[in-house]
Amino acid sequence: MSTIDADVIVVGAGPAGSATAFYLAHAGFDVLLLEKTRFPREKVCGDGLTPRAVKQLLNMGVDVDAPGWIRNKGLRVVGGGLRFELDWPQLERFPDFGLVRTRQDFDQIVAANAVKNGVRLKEGVTVTGPVLDDRSGHIVGVKTKDGAEYRSRVVVAADGNSTRLALGMGLHKREDRPMGVAVRTYFESPRHDDDYLETWLELWDGDTLLPGYGWVFGVGDGTANVGLGLLNTSAQFGNIDYRDLLRRWCRSMPAEWGFTEENMTGPIRGAALPMAFNRQPHYTRGLVLVGDSGGAINPFNGEGIAYAMETGEIAAEIIARALVGATPAQRERTLRTYPQVLKDAYGGYFTLGRLFVEAIGKPGVMRFGTRHGLPHPRLMRFALKLLGNLTDRRGDASDMIINALSKVAPPA
Repeated sequence: MSTIDADVIVVGAGPAGSATAFYLAHAGFDVLLLEKTRFPREKVCGDGLTPRAVKQLLNMGVDVDAPGWIRNKGLRVVGGGLRFELDWPQLERFPDFGLVRTRQDFDQIVAANAVKNGVRLKEGVTVTGPVLDDRSGHIVGVKTKDGAEYRSRVVVAADGNSTRLALGMGLHKREDRPMGVAVRTYFESPRHDDDYLETWLELWDGDTLLPGYGWVFGVGDGTANVGLGLLNTSAQFGNIDYRDLLRRWCRSMPAEWGFTEENMTGPIRGAALPMAFNRQPHYTRGLVLVGDSGGAINPFNGEGIAYAMETGEIAAEIIARALVGATPAQRERTLRTYPQVLKDAYGGYFTLGRLFVEAIGKPGVMRFGTRHGLPHPRLMRFALKLLGNLTDRRGDASDMIINALSKVAPPA
């Protein structure tokens, strides 16, 4: 390469890209963060953050006590004719509270935190593909829509489910991994102020119970984020009008909640949820995948933000070690460890999640679980830990069971 514009180029300033950039800059590297949109910008999401995600924000020094962050105590579960509240577990590894913050400015806050720590952010830059070395086939930079090129020693793809960079390097989705879809909108509603994230475990399409859940997350600004997430493990997936399903579900809610067309503050929007490492390998020829680009979404609950930031931190640590290598061969050996590190961290747990979503794709299994599991508080507390991946390494019996199952399950 004749010129290098940065030690590392990170494409995409969502939670994964901003976290990767933050940790690399914190380690003293020159990082160029490229974002195709301009902040603030919309992003389809439930806006709910579990303690796992909160931990990452705290680790990066984001001020979650500032105005606009809404705390919650846990999860309210509705289903099988029951309604009960589960507090977030008391753990050493994670805080005991969750948060709500709309993606309208959440990503901007995390990106601004990265900039404050030395990252160079360029907004309105659409990356169209990789720049490849003619001899090795390694990525040495990126091309943009306006004809510019930026070059670096390592490139990170944090450009989401439709990642152009990964596709440009020949990395396609694995069809043996679950995929979800989420649709949501906002309503002016008295439900805007709630101490709990609320999930509804019964989504019906006529007489068919669908694998997924609905949610009502109070945003605290007079509106509530209302949406639903569905999995592709049911026979009905692909044949459902998800926006219409959300409208019908909202019409079944109590009238005093105000989930009506007149109170809707924006359109119904949808997005795909790539789960369980549905794009691999997570490193190839100078390109590192983080967050949704590598399918790092929890198949148990559809949570992506926590894993976006966590994979960003892991990637940054390995890239930092690689960049101090004395030779290109040493750098390459270090970068090639990244996929196995991810598999060791999440592989077994994601495999359990794949088995779970395959099971609940069968209506009878979903109906049985809702009817017989919900009435048992102890079982539901265990389920909260399992589905949220919220355990201590040396905790109580439920922690040990979940951790042991994750270790013995084949890696995703």
